[in-house]
Amino acid sequence: MLALVGLPLLALGLYFLKAIVQGAVEGWREGSEESTEYELPAEAAALGLLPPERQNKDSSAPLPAGLAAAITAAKAGDWQPTAALFDETVAARAWERRTSACERLADVAAEDDAWLLAWETARPDDPGAALVRARSTVFLAWNIRGGKRAKYTTGEQFEGFHRVLARSREEHARAAALAPEGDPSPYVGEIWTALGLGYPHAEMDRLWKEITDRAPHHYEAHFSALQYWCKKWRGSEQLARDFAARAAAQAPLGSLMTAFPLIAHFEHDESDSADADRTPEVRALVDAALADAAAADPSHPRLPEVRHLLAYYLCLQDRDEAALEQFRLVDGYVGALPWRYKGDPAGEFCRLRDLSVANVVAASG
Repeated sequence: MLALVGLPLLALGLYFLKAIVQGAVEGWREGSEESTEYELPAEAAALGLLPPERQNKDSSAPLPAGLAAAITAAKAGDWQPTAALFDETVAARAWERRTSACERLADVAAEDDAWLLAWETARPDDPGAALVRARSTVFLAWNIRGGKRAKYTTGEQFEGFHRVLARSREEHARAAALAPEGDPSPYVGEIWTALGLGYPHAEMDRLWKEITDRAPHHYEAHFSALQYWCKKWRGSEQLARDFAARAAAQAPLGSLMTAFPLIAHFEHDESDSADADRTPEVRALVDAALADAAAADPSHPRLPEVRHLLAYYLCLQDRDEAALEQFRLVDGYVGALPWRYKGDPAGEFCRLRDLSVANVVAASG
């Protein structure tokens, strides 16, 4: 149970606040993207919670110090902190941290790769440099395509997208050839190539075997593969749900694999109300993910992403004390599902969070 010190003193006028926030969240559940003027409620302020303008939209949580330093150095043209970081992940066999760092630094290189070129020149066969190069080419391809729907994307954009993405396939093959024993990272990165180029299912199965032979419960690999199997990309709702269910059933507690049935539900839920999120089946999925998160290594780089998803579903299920606990653990960051699918990620996060605050205060008064 979450202890909320001094909250009974804040109860004056609570039910009026609750009604206002409840109205806002119902609009959110109906998919409204309209932005409304926001004022941080006194109850949320008393807990040290932050308004939308202070929510980081680019990350789900604070970056580890070593990764943050490597990004800063790379942007300044210095590749050596990144090389040291990648060498350390090999020594520790920390494949989750390796792919997480690769994703961040590849994004930097897609904007300006001068530092990566210097790294490649100094250490031509460095597996870390090859890995970042391959993943940065994927980012570059998606940057060329743009984020708009197909009907708003030009033929020139599509041509550039497919041409550059095809190059990333060759680069991932080189990264795999250079990779240290047991490292699944080049194959994890290639999933996004598979998604964009439309690898046939048999080819995706081959890629997946390369990953699971090395790291059967790798979170980013499963998240990426689930996207491939979703209806909106290369699969269907049933294929996505089956994939997620297998991942959860075969994984040890603390691996965070139980998040994937919940993500599969989120990706395919087209209802206009929260009723579909309150069924006994979805409540059971949330309970499983809660237990998984509680057992996970606190330093797991993907744990905050699971906490964001839990906060969302717990709020929709009126399990506000548990929701608020998760909201407080990730407050200040909104770069995660479900917020990043919304037009106003920070505003939607704060509105649901504040609803849970209001309900918890009401229950304690």
